[in-house]
Amino acid sequence: MVDMKADLPKYVAEFVGTFLLVFTVGCNVLSGSAIWAGVSIGCVLMVMIYALGGVSGANFNPAVSLALGLSNKMEWPQVGIYCAVQVVAGLLAGFAYSALFMSVIPLAPAVGFGWLQAMLAEVLYTFMLCFVVLNTAASTKQDGNVFYGLAIGFVIVAGAYGAGAISGGCFNPAVAIGLDVSSAFHGLKWCFFYTIFECIGAALAAVCFRIVRPEEFDAPPSPPGLQEKLTSEFLGTFMLVLTVGLNVLAQSPAAAFSIAASLMCMIYALADVSGAHFNPAVTVAILCSGRGKISPKDAGAYIGAQMAGGILAAFTYAAMRNGDTFPLGPGFGYNYAQAGFAEIIFTFVLCFVVLCVATTETPLKEMYGLAIGSCVTVGGFAIGGVSGGSLNPAVSVGISAAHILNHGVFYNCILYTVFECIGGALAAGIFMVTFPAEYAKEIPK
Repeated sequence: MVDMKADLPKYVAEFVGTFLLVFTVGCNVLSGSAIWAGVSIGCVLMVMIYALGGVSGANFNPAVSLALGLSNKMEWPQVGIYCAVQVVAGLLAGFAYSALFMSVIPLAPAVGFGWLQAMLAEVLYTFMLCFVVLNTAASTKQDGNVFYGLAIGFVIVAGAYGAGAISGGCFNPAVAIGLDVSSAFHGLKWCFFYTIFECIGAALAAVCFRIVRPEEFDAPPSPPGLQEKLTSEFLGTFMLVLTVGLNVLAQSPAAAFSIAASLMCMIYALADVSGAHFNPAVTVAILCSGRGKISPKDAGAYIGAQMAGGILAAFTYAAMRNGDTFPLGPGFGYNYAQAGFAEIIFTFVLCFVVLCVATTETPLKEMYGLAIGSCVTVGGFAIGGVSGGSLNPAVSVGISAAHILNHGVFYNCILYTVFECIGGALAAGIFMVTFPAEYAKEIPK
């Protein structure tokens, strides 16, 4: 039952958070902050979530409220009021930044793209945003964590640079409506389409949430089964490879950081379901490290789900970019020996960090996702120009598979997969040496 007087703090919180989010979007776009815009917008969402999450739940997005309603996490009258408050806040923020800059931001797909590409961008990254919200901030099993704001805010970083180059990167009906209405003299129609796209993404997130966490809807709860784990591995790998491809094809100035953000967010969302490998080399490393963390049979199933997610994501980014793809291989001036050495070393870094922070008897409880995701930032900037910084056979195979559309060769990914699996196996070997206590057996008395 809705009590308007008692719930007034919630509505004020939703208004303030949404207003500041949309106002920050407008200021970044109109000030021409090309490199740091996505980070700025993601950070304002993150800090307002931490500031106001304890008051209203910090939705700040009608699509998020819809996903919570569909997942039985919010009553429908409350969903309606939240959505209305968020839209009003978005409208006022749109007029506020327009007054500040004496300029507006017409809402429409970027030049060269149409409604279909914009739809895919808005659906998929609104899905990611709502899915991360549901898993990190609304699931019973993740209750009490402190990483939820970081995970949710940095979905914007993941989507802003690649998908944003296609649709503008709203992922939020309050943003879309605020931008479009404040620039209505340029035409007013795209906010209606974007709102529909974003609501589809929210509904898809609610469906997938039910699949990976049936315990949220069934009693008594039970540990995740193989179906939930494989769905988790597929979804996480799909969003990772999609973000890779979109950033590369958009020539993003922050590609490695955006890709790292996508990995971090999906790890925080799904680590307690499948372990959030999202990478066959990681699965190989965990299998080779022993200790019964995964069986050979399940490892094979994980790798199959990861490869399927990577390949489908690659064809999806090709569709979103009008058939454009890119080759996998050494950068200009480098050869396969150099690329292979680079891939081995930095895949080792990634897999070794996973083993150290997420598979020990006393794993990190909060910062594990940031630590693992940051390995992609490290490798992407360090060797992106040498090998491309794939560090993941699912990424490598996806890139090569999609590039066949443009007469590319496939064998490159086989070489990269070998390099990356060597890195994973090497990580397992070094882990055995550096963490002997993980293998010590209690001596019978």
